[in-house]
Formats: sequence, C-alpha cells, structure tokens
Amino acid sequence: MTFKERYLAGEIEFEEIDSYISKWNFSDLTCTLREYLGLNAEEEDTWIEVSDEALKDMLDAQKK
Repeated sequence: MTFKERYLAGEIEFEEIDSYISKWNFSDLTCTLREYLGLNAEEEDTWIEVSDEALKDMLDAQKK
C-alpha cells in the first residue's frame, strides 16, 4: 500500500511520510516520489508549493 492509502485508512500518522521519502530516496525504484506516495498531481503541487500541513489537510478531507 502507498503512504496515502495507509494514511487514509488510519494505519499510520502523517509524519510517517518522512520514512516513505527516505525509503524512496535509498531505493532503486524508477517511479516518481509522487507515484510512490500515491499522491495525485494536485496533492503533489499543494505539498510542494504550499506546505506539508496543506497536504495533510487535503488528505484529511478524504479520510473515511
């Protein structure tokens, strides 16, 4: 499961995103970080252009 899937399911805290980024950085995967985290383009743009908190707010709005 991706970070986003696990976060939306309530399995992990948002701060766990840092561990996912670290794992991606040290992997040989060919996918983008956005793909690895399971984010869509709008979520990635918000994360990069605004803040971690803005991404968290977007994801929280999608929680079940």
